Amino acid sequence: MIEKGKISAFQMAFLILPPILSTAILTIPAVTGKHANQDMWISPILASFNGVFTAFIVFQLHKIYPGETIIQYSQHIVGRIIGKLLGFVFLFYFLYVSSLIDREYADFIISSFLPRTPMVVVIGTMVLVCAFTVRGGVEVLGRAAQIFVPIYILTLLLFVLLLPDLKPENMFPIMEHGIAPSIRGAIQPSLWFGQVFLTSMLLPFLTDYEKGRKWSVLTVIFCMVAMVYINIVSLLLFGESVTTYTYPVFTAFRYISIATFFQHLESVVIIIWVMGVFIKLSIFYYVLVLGMAQWLHLSDYRPLVFPIGFLMTLFGIWADPNMQELSKFIETIIPFLESSIFTFIPLLLLIIAIIRKRGKKKKGITHL
Repeated sequence: MIEKGKISAFQMAFLILPPILSTAILTIPAVTGKHANQDMWISPILASFNGVFTAFIVFQLHKIYPGETIIQYSQHIVGRIIGKLLGFVFLFYFLYVSSLIDREYADFIISSFLPRTPMVVVIGTMVLVCAFTVRGGVEVLGRAAQIFVPIYILTLLLFVLLLPDLKPENMFPIMEHGIAPSIRGAIQPSLWFGQVFLTSMLLPFLTDYEKGRKWSVLTVIFCMVAMVYINIVSLLLFGESVTTYTYPVFTAFRYISIATFFQHLESVVIIIWVMGVFIKLSIFYYVLVLGMAQWLHLSDYRPLVFPIGFLMTLFGIWADPNMQELSKFIETIIPFLESSIFTFIPLLLLIIAIIRKRGKKKKGITHL
């Protein structure tokens, strides 16, 4: 086996949480509020169904092909040639998503914190740190997530300090225009929930596989509750103007001021958010190099780490000319790409796998 390390289902949950939540923690009020207005808090609830559905598909596939990742068992399901093509599609998309994570991270850091720093430095340093983590293997990733993710989650509790500034009347009227605006607001968050698909690359390395399904669903539920919480706080604080902010949560932390010593917490938010991005990028980086090694039938994935890191840095710089173009692309094109690759293709593989499995059983009965 290329990867000899093992992680627990609990650690897997910590690895899956940042891909779903790290982008949402900054942008979900603006993303959902654009469509759902004061009903933005309903959208994450609707979006979470995609996460549960995707987790179900992935676990059913793993049940049929235990001990293998989707890069490996896709060749068993649809044949070697088509399976190789699907594997290439998955790997290229992992690379592309990694570059988008790089670019979003760089745009935020440069615009909010380091305006004079070249983008290649911001992206390159993050990729380099992630590269050393990825070379350490899945156990190092799991332990890093177990340390950083709880700190990342605890940041959300700081919103309690905004209670005096919140206005409950901003939530009303509820569902003034029906459920349709909330459904439209759920489209992009549903893609974040679809990233629970990454478990398809981690399940073979669990020490307690039977707990994997439970922790995957609990992760989706926790992320849903966190997004609802973030949206409600942002809505009660900013009202209808929440959509005018690119990063409403970052702006919200600037409102926190207790006496004269507990303020300017936006710098703390940046530090904590960078932790989340570090885990998110590391997990995408890891499944990319692991999947590439499996696709090429290599005995070790570590020689691929730095070359692929170099590609991730280049793709991150080339991803889009500016933040506006990137946001437009994420809103218009990514929903079709991500839903197809993370949900519909695995669903199609599951259907074919079930049909083939039943066909084999019928042949066995006929021979008897």
